[in-house]
Amino acid sequence: MRGLLGKKIGMSRVFNSDGEAVPVTVLHAGPCVVTQLKTMSNDGYEAVQVGYAYKKEKHLTRPLKGHFAKAGVEPLKILAEFDIVPGFNYTLGSTFHVGLFNQGDFIKVSGFSKGRGFSGVIKRHNFSRQKKTHGTGHTERAPGSIGQASDPSRVFPGMRMAGRLGNTKVTIENLEVVDIDREKNYLIVKGSVPGAKGSVVTIEK
Repeated sequence: MRGLLGKKIGMSRVFNSDGEAVPVTVLHAGPCVVTQLKTMSNDGYEAVQVGYAYKKEKHLTRPLKGHFAKAGVEPLKILAEFDIVPGFNYTLGSTFHVGLFNQGDFIKVSGFSKGRGFSGVIKRHNFSRQKKTHGTGHTERAPGSIGQASDPSRVFPGMRMAGRLGNTKVTIENLEVVDIDREKNYLIVKGSVPGAKGSVVTIEK
C-alpha cells in the first residue's frame, strides 16, 4: 500500500537523545478499508480505492449504498485512491493501518490549509506598508498602482491583489516519522502539517 488516509490530531513536542525539543504533529493514520479495485480493463487504469472513518448508513446516497454493499464493507465517510504496489494481492474489505510505516521513514502529507477568508495584500502577499505621512492619506495598507493608464488599458492576469487566502491543497514532503503508537494508530511526525485540528490528510510513503 502506498499510503493511508488520516486525521490531524494536533501539535506537540518530544525530546531527542540530546535533550533538544523537537516539534511534532500527531496524526491518526487509518485504519483504511479497501472498497474498490480499479483495473485496466474496467477503468482504463490501475488503482486501489480505500475508505476512512465509518459513517451511518442513513446518511448515504443510494449509489454509495450499492457501492459499499458490492464491496461487502461498512459505510465509510471518506474515499481516496492510491497507486497499486506491483505484485501485491489486494482484496476487497482488507484493512491497512499505521503498521504500514516504520520509525525513521520519510513521508509526505497532503491536506487543505486553514481558510483565512478575504485578506488584503499585506497578509496575502507579504506587501510592505505605505508611508503614513506626507499626504498619503489612509492608504497605508492599500496595494497601490496595479498597472498603467491608457496603454495597455487593462490589468494583466496574475496581478497580486486582495482575495481569498488559504483553503487550498498543500503537500509537505520529507517529514520524518519520529514515533508510532500501533495500538491507537497514531503517527508522530517531525514538523508541521497543513490543515486545522481534525482535518483529513493523505499520508504517503
